[in-house]
Amino acid sequence: MPELRKDPTTETWVVISQERSKRPSDFKLPKETKTTGANCPFCDGNEDKTPPEVYAIGPPERQPNTPGWSVRVVSNKFPALRLEEWTANGGLEVGGFELAPKMPGFGAHEVVVESPDHYATLASHSQEQLDLVLKALVSRHRDLAGDNRMGYIQIFKNWGHLGGASLEHTHLQIIVLPRTPMVVAQKLRTAQDYFRRHGLCLYCDLIKFERDNGERIIEETDHFLVFAPYASRFPFETWIIPKAHQHSFGQLTDEQSFDLSGALKRLIRRLELTFEDLPYNLIWQTAPYGPGYEAYYHWHLELLPRLTLIAGFELGSGYYINPTAPEAAADSLREAPMALALVGANHGKGD
Repeated sequence: MPELRKDPTTETWVVISQERSKRPSDFKLPKETKTTGANCPFCDGNEDKTPPEVYAIGPPERQPNTPGWSVRVVSNKFPALRLEEWTANGGLEVGGFELAPKMPGFGAHEVVVESPDHYATLASHSQEQLDLVLKALVSRHRDLAGDNRMGYIQIFKNWGHLGGASLEHTHLQIIVLPRTPMVVAQKLRTAQDYFRRHGLCLYCDLIKFERDNGERIIEETDHFLVFAPYASRFPFETWIIPKAHQHSFGQLTDEQSFDLSGALKRLIRRLELTFEDLPYNLIWQTAPYGPGYEAYYHWHLELLPRLTLIAGFELGSGYYINPTAPEAAADSLREAPMALALVGANHGKGD
């Protein structure tokens, strides 16, 4: 029978349509076409095809914007938002009319190139390489926090054409906004209300609930819980959340970073072994910049496979229809043959 489930972190509802129940083999995904990296702006040796780097990890003797890097961060060549808009417009006052408000397109848009390897995936990175990627993200999170005009940082990865990828060389993106997005504001209000009523972090309680239940847990490490959320919006949606209370991704320690790199690598490998050419979005959910969120918010990662389309019902109602119960998804991923020794041989298509 179908079941309506409420997401306790957003107070939105999801339809778990068990009568339409789908296993991994039931999803038909288009094949991704692979290209060579000869003209790729993100490949080693093509540094002149991108804007100047703002951060890089490499040997100490390496000069900026030259080959030899391990992780490289550059401004997006076609940014959604620009730092220059503040100077050009003298501030961020909302203008226009009440029914047509507008403001300058101020912000930052960066690309984190995860590796010089054109064919790498998050799963084919070594754990050490993925740890460097996470350290680069933490460094950019902290550095951008120093600009008091910035309000919220959104880190994300688009993978595959259905996931919104425009370039296949594996990379992440960072967009920094002057204001907190409405979706994030709703999560913050929900978490704050729960804290007022219970004196506890909603997400810490959610971790305890999932550990006590057990059937949606995919993996537990020293520092992180990997699980399919109770009210999953998408088939095989998976969250990775720190077990220790932290409101901001910028608080990630070196020990946590290495642990997270292993958990994330294994999760992506499980999905690669379960689906062929799986498109997905990986989203960092973290508190806005500034004080006030320390007690009640809890940062985490949300991995959203793009196995179903968002159509009229979802757009009109705000409800999602998920044809795979999270309990079944977690069971499938737990049973996925890991073959971790072969992980480096697996190549795919990125964003």
